[in-house]
Amino acid sequence: MVETKHFNRAADAALMVESVALTQIAADYGTPSFVYSKQAIVEAWQRFKKPLGDHPGLICYAVKANSNIAILQLLASLGAGFDIVSGGELMRVLAAGGDPNKVIFSGVGKTSAEIELALKHQIHCFNVESLAELDKIQQIAEKMDVIAPISFRVNPDVDAKTHPYISTGLKENKFGIPIDSALQAYGAAQKMSHIGITGVDFHIGSQLGEVAPYFEAIDKTLNLIDKLKASGIEVKHLDVGGGMGIQYQDETAMDVQPLFDYLLPKLAERNLAVSMEPGRCIVGNAGALLTKVEYIKDTPDKNFVIVDAAMNDLIRPALYSAWQRVEVVSSAATKTREYDIVGPVCESADFLAKGRELAVDEGDLIAVLDSGAYGFVMSSNYNTRPRAAEILVDNDTTHVVRERESVESLFALEKLV
Repeated sequence: MVETKHFNRAADAALMVESVALTQIAADYGTPSFVYSKQAIVEAWQRFKKPLGDHPGLICYAVKANSNIAILQLLASLGAGFDIVSGGELMRVLAAGGDPNKVIFSGVGKTSAEIELALKHQIHCFNVESLAELDKIQQIAEKMDVIAPISFRVNPDVDAKTHPYISTGLKENKFGIPIDSALQAYGAAQKMSHIGITGVDFHIGSQLGEVAPYFEAIDKTLNLIDKLKASGIEVKHLDVGGGMGIQYQDETAMDVQPLFDYLLPKLAERNLAVSMEPGRCIVGNAGALLTKVEYIKDTPDKNFVIVDAAMNDLIRPALYSAWQRVEVVSSAATKTREYDIVGPVCESADFLAKGRELAVDEGDLIAVLDSGAYGFVMSSNYNTRPRAAEILVDNDTTHVVRERESVESLFALEKLV
């Protein structure tokens, strides 16, 4: 087992989260359940906060990674800002006690209602992704008689060499405006009566293990900022996005210290603040999906472990062919065999892991580790399956931060005719 500090084996070989046995969590709250370590989240946050030091800046947690309001509340208490991509996420931040003045609104498809909501709550900045969006923000801000703070998300055409579904910085991606068109875009924004230019933003992709693509994007974007200043447009911050990778299998988790070491002196020369938007690297390794083995199914060609979690709970393996660590929580089984771990959903793509060597029996518990990001937030009710409970562990204390859904709640809004 590749142990982490907060998911580890006890002396009796049972898998623990902090000081609580996962067997106890299953007994108390059932399965499937997402289980999160509070201390892992705090320590991941500090890996960004400490190297920032006294430099002006805003570390905005990317809410899309895990939007449970207890986790947002925890991060707000640590001083985090928030990167949102919908009006719903803004409402979650507000419900969790987050400061709207520390909110950055990203995303290509902001609706008029979402823009109006964000302006009403005086968010920090819109990351604008098209001239059409800029026009809409100007119209709404003029109607509300407020100044809308904006930065353009520029596309630096940097290849982050990640999965094509999570690459965002190439010229063929839907995000941002081409960096070569940015001078004209900022010139247009400068002429608008209710637009306030505050910064420049880029985001080149997700699950990056190396800092070199950031260096390339930073240099390209700082060159743009220098050209803007020469043309009479002075910005206040550079937003370097998020995408810092974590370890799932044999990837290298990104060390963000070299990023700060490279970036901050360049910003100090220009009197620029920094913004960044980490998400997965704050919560990814802090979570696990806890599930129970319902059946062992052997065929001449394959052995299957059928569990009570499914692709509707954790879609990453089906969607991205993502690999996540799997551990048997505890078992009396001694014979190790190769299994595919699958769920009860009626789809061939319903698997959590393939080809894993496990010693496991029916009734045992399995933990799919590193499920704190893009786990529950991407879950669904496919096959009329209630979504899992969410449990936050703080040392030896557990908190139910989202109750398990009931089947009745799934069709409560539907009507017979």
